[in-house]
Amino acid sequence: TIMSNTHRARLERRIAGSTNRWRFPKQPFTGDLLSLSQMFKALSIDFEEALRNPDRLYISQIQKFFCENFKNKDIQSAEADVILECLGFKWELHQPQLFQSETLAKLYLKALMQGTTYPLRELEELLRAQSPKKTKEKSPAKRMIISLKINDPLVTKVAFATALKNLYVSEVEINLEDVLGVLASAHILQFSGLFQRCVDVMITRLMPSTIKNFYEAGCKYKEEQLTTACEKWLEMNLVPLVGMQIHLRKIPQDLLHKVLKSPRLFTFSEFRLLKTMLLWVFLQLNYKIQAIPTHETVMTFFKSFPENCCFLDRDIGQSLRPLFLCLRLHGITKGKDLEVLRYINFFPESWLNRVTANHYHALENGGDMDQLKDLNTQAVRFGLLFNQENTTYSKMIAVYGFFFKITGLRHDTTSYSFYMQRIKHTDLESPFVVYEHKPVSLRAARLVKYEIRAQALVDGKWQEFRTNQIMQKFGLTKPSCKSHILKIQTVGIPIYVSFAFIFPPS
Repeated sequence: TIMSNTHRARLERRIAGSTNRWRFPKQPFTGDLLSLSQMFKALSIDFEEALRNPDRLYISQIQKFFCENFKNKDIQSAEADVILECLGFKWELHQPQLFQSETLAKLYLKALMQGTTYPLRELEELLRAQSPKKTKEKSPAKRMIISLKINDPLVTKVAFATALKNLYVSEVEINLEDVLGVLASAHILQFSGLFQRCVDVMITRLMPSTIKNFYEAGCKYKEEQLTTACEKWLEMNLVPLVGMQIHLRKIPQDLLHKVLKSPRLFTFSEFRLLKTMLLWVFLQLNYKIQAIPTHETVMTFFKSFPENCCFLDRDIGQSLRPLFLCLRLHGITKGKDLEVLRYINFFPESWLNRVTANHYHALENGGDMDQLKDLNTQAVRFGLLFNQENTTYSKMIAVYGFFFKITGLRHDTTSYSFYMQRIKHTDLESPFVVYEHKPVSLRAARLVKYEIRAQALVDGKWQEFRTNQIMQKFGLTKPSCKSHILKIQTVGIPIYVSFAFIFPPS
């Protein structure tokens, strides 16, 4: 059998330097394997990937060439080298700028290779023609027409035009209303620099009205930095901000589930978190309502279902169970709040019986929470939102007859401290506080396992400060009545401060 010329050429062995290394004698690779490997390493290209996909090597080399030779230089001629047909428009582009986009570069190379017998020779002539050293003798380049079909609904003509403009002018302003479309355009164009700029803009512009679309874009384009930023932002703002606005309706269930499981989740109290979640369910089921309803309206809605079956046991509520399993119902201890739990007929009877039994056991045993072990997943949580106008801010809390004041102090523009302190019931400012919470413990000491955590947003990144998990006996007099003080330095405002604790058996 006669071996074909192609097969013979592929197996040919040539001398390369003083060694006898294997060498590719034909295009697309014109060097020995060792030198190719070294070249790919210098260009930060995966060797095996390049052997499978030679286009990537060409693109990387050309991008490097244009970056080195044409950076910050004006376009020599208004004459376009390339016509891009896309979205019903014809966009005039120039080669040095076009090669910043990997997608456009591939389309251009494909068109170039289809139109010539010797594509690499054409590339070499292209690079020589574009060299700044030869501008005087440069001959007009062939005008190429390439086409790009886009099916992503996020890409608008304005957004795509903005993306193409970024090929020519760095730091083009990206409007908030266009950022999703520009991100989608950058993803399609494989324009990594612009894509990252869009991500940075989105992270700094997270708010109740944007959180849903930005999170879904992060999932769609597998951009972990963006999805993580959305999760962290919502961990802080679900209860104090989003939970007060109609935008709560748009929060996706999978995002909500992640946030509810997070130990960093901020809430003023466990009951406040429950109210936020009930409102979210109400808004899912009442699409026509465009304003935040009163708490009484929400309670009445759930109470309106037949009493023979609780809401979470109904078909409509089954899929929501994982969300409500994340709540710490045992942290709801106030009598009137526990009455609401039963009134709305939302939770299975077994859940409510477990909560009641745990409370009864704790009251019988001086506050001991025998069933709670893990501070990260089971602790009772209370929170302070420390704003610009606060110099001193405190709140009274009560659990099983023990009263604590959680306090925040500002010492100067960037210095703060946070702590909790046990208060004797006879020292409370108002006797109404005692009446409202009813049980009063006369125990002189209460063993508490606690952690204080403070978080603030600075330049798009979350700063986190926390104490260790501390075990301390709280007495009624100083110094034993006061917790460890968390001292922080930050320029971030507001500061989200969480106090998490359990009462271990003592």
